[in-house]
Amino acid sequence: MHLKNSKIIIIKIGSSLIVDKRKKVRKKWLLSFAKDIKKLKSKNKKIIIVSSGAIALGCKKMNYKRSNLKLDKSQAIASVGQMELINLFSQTFLKEKLNISQILLTLDDTEERRRSINAKRTFENLFQLDYIPIVNENDTIATSEIKYGDNDRLASRVAQITNADTLILLSDVDGLFTKNPKIHKNAKLIKKVNNLNKDIQNINIKGMTELGSGGMNTKIEAAKICNLAGCNMVIANGLYFNPINLIEKKNNCTWFISKVSKLQARKKWIISSISPKGELIIDNGAKKALTNGKSLLAAGIKKVSGKFKKGDHIKIIDIKRREFARGLSSFSSDEINKIMGCHSNQIEKILGYISKSEVVHKDDMVEI
Repeated sequence: MHLKNSKIIIIKIGSSLIVDKRKKVRKKWLLSFAKDIKKLKSKNKKIIIVSSGAIALGCKKMNYKRSNLKLDKSQAIASVGQMELINLFSQTFLKEKLNISQILLTLDDTEERRRSINAKRTFENLFQLDYIPIVNENDTIATSEIKYGDNDRLASRVAQITNADTLILLSDVDGLFTKNPKIHKNAKLIKKVNNLNKDIQNINIKGMTELGSGGMNTKIEAAKICNLAGCNMVIANGLYFNPINLIEKKNNCTWFISKVSKLQARKKWIISSISPKGELIIDNGAKKALTNGKSLLAAGIKKVSGKFKKGDHIKIIDIKRREFARGLSSFSSDEINKIMGCHSNQIEKILGYISKSEVVHKDDMVEI
C-alpha cells in the first residue's frame, strides 16, 4: 500500500510526538515532518493535520502535572497550550514556506449535518487558498459530555466529513501487533487488516502513554469509522524523523483497508438521514443537468414544499412528481422560495447577503 492514489490525506499527531518524556518540545522532529508535508504538497495532495499536544504544551508552560488536572482546569490549560501549539506549527512550517490555519472543532460540528457541511466547505476553501488546516478539539469549551475524548476519533470524523482517502495515525508504536509488543517479544506486526471485525477479534491491546489520552482501542474505533466512510487508515510510528517518508519507503506499519467506496459511503450517509424535511420540484433542464453530474441551481426549481433549514435532508422531484434524488439543502425553504427560478448571479441581490450559488451541491446529492 502507498499514498500515491490518495488525494486528501489526514495526518493525526499524538502528544508524545510534540513533547517528549522529559517535557521537551521535539522541534527537530516537527521540522522533518514539515519537509514530509512539503513533499506531499508538491504531488498535489491536500493535507489536513489533526494535532494533539495543546494540554501537554500548556502543562509545560505553566509547570502543571497533567495527571492532576480536573476538567475545568484542563480547559484553561488547553487555552494556553493551543496558542503554543499553533505558534510552534506556524514557526516551523514557515521555514518550508507552508501556510497553516487553525480549526477548532467540537463533537457537534461533525455529528450535526448542517454544521458538518459548513466544516466541509471551510476545509475545501482552505485547500483552494493553499493553506493546511491544523485541527484540534476545542478543549477550552468542551465538557465531558460533548467531547470526542481523543484525537483519533476526531481525526476519523474529519476524514468522514472531508471525504478523505487516507487517515494516518502517527503515534509511538509501529502499528497493530498480534500481542502487546511491550510485554511479549514474539509479538508480530500486522501489516494489513482487510476485515476489521474478523482480523482483530483475538487481539486485546490496551496502551496508554503519559502525555496522550488514547491507546490502541481508540485507534481501532477510528479505523471502524474510516472503514464505513470509504477511507483507508494507517497506524505508524511517528517517533522517527520524516515519518511519512518512512511509511512510503519501508511500509513498516498497519494499513486498515476500507471495502466501501467513498461514493457508496457518501450515498449511505445521505440516504440514511431521517425522514426528509421537504421537497423541491425541478424542471427538465435541471433534471438533465443533475443526471450529468451538475449541482442543483435556483434557476431550475419550480416549487418548494415543506419547511426546512439549511443543511436539512430534502427530496428532489421532477415535474411528473417522481422522486428523482435526495440531498442536503444549502438554503432554507424560505430562502429558496425567494430565489427559485432566478439565476445564481441574482441571489445576493435578492437575499441581501452573499451565499452559495448551488441550492444542493452535487457532493451532497444522491440520485434515487
